[in-house]
Amino acid sequence: MPATSATTTGPKTSRPVRKQAAPRARNGPRAGRKREFTTRRGLLIAAFMAPAAIFVAVFTYYPMIAGSQMAFRHWDLNDLTDTSWVGLDNFHRVFSDPNWGTVLGNTGTWVIGSIVPQLVIGFALALWLRRRFRFRGVYQALIFFPWAISGFLIGILFRWMFNSEFGVVNDLLQKAGLIDEPVAWLADPHKAMIAVLIANTWYGVTFFAIMILAALQSVPDELYEAAALDGAGKARTLFQITIPYIRVTLVLTVLLRVIWIFNFPDLIFGMTGGGPNNETHIVTTWMIKITQQGDYGKASALGLLVIAGLLLFTVFFLLATREKREVRS
Repeated sequence: MPATSATTTGPKTSRPVRKQAAPRARNGPRAGRKREFTTRRGLLIAAFMAPAAIFVAVFTYYPMIAGSQMAFRHWDLNDLTDTSWVGLDNFHRVFSDPNWGTVLGNTGTWVIGSIVPQLVIGFALALWLRRRFRFRGVYQALIFFPWAISGFLIGILFRWMFNSEFGVVNDLLQKAGLIDEPVAWLADPHKAMIAVLIANTWYGVTFFAIMILAALQSVPDELYEAAALDGAGKARTLFQITIPYIRVTLVLTVLLRVIWIFNFPDLIFGMTGGGPNNETHIVTTWMIKITQQGDYGKASALGLLVIAGLLLFTVFFLLATREKREVRS
């Protein structure tokens, strides 16, 4: 008679069958902890968000709207009896100002002359910091330290360093035999922009080093090992592996830094105040000068032009961000 038992007798020891736990119902109490959205919960969220929303509306959006309408009115602190609507007259005054061409050219020089050395030096520092060596953390802290200092304070420090009488820059250049007599860096219209570009390069290299170093950490070591096996040199590895792999990060970093430098009057204002003879004025420092003169209508028109320029760069930034999301997906 055949055996009908679940286990067999014999020399082999039968193993008990483990019972599998019954699967939990997906609609059970522990299936999900997402709470149902109710009117009461919505009002509670709105109550928590209300203070921040009111603060931003009062101190950000209201001044923007109020300042924007000033651009289309005659708004002069020296004569507040007439605040009539003038349309585009303030914009015409900006474009017809004799200093507009100089300021616009200085802005282009300020942006391009700052971005290129910051990118090159920051990239070199990031490649150096990616290597493992003793006290690497100390060097990283020293390199990243300038980014924590105020731009206006850096302008004041470099103003003392480039002082023609007791500045450390002239002292070092004279000891090195590069100059015979002190150079009036900040008083010379042709050398003042060079001085502020040197200061901004020193300040902005840190940002590029931080961003590029973070991107370099994501490059797989297997790619470098494969390139070494194929006999690729350092230059070929840099331009065919490293740069293409972090290309999106480089584009985003450059675009973001362009926006910041374009709207960064702190260093120039602390270092030269736009002088001498308006040779270091950029759009934002010139706007501050016009505001100090009391011509709020012209300054507001110039501010709207700055916003339009920043929005243009923001469009490129968003397009690059979308490309980055597509690459990741």
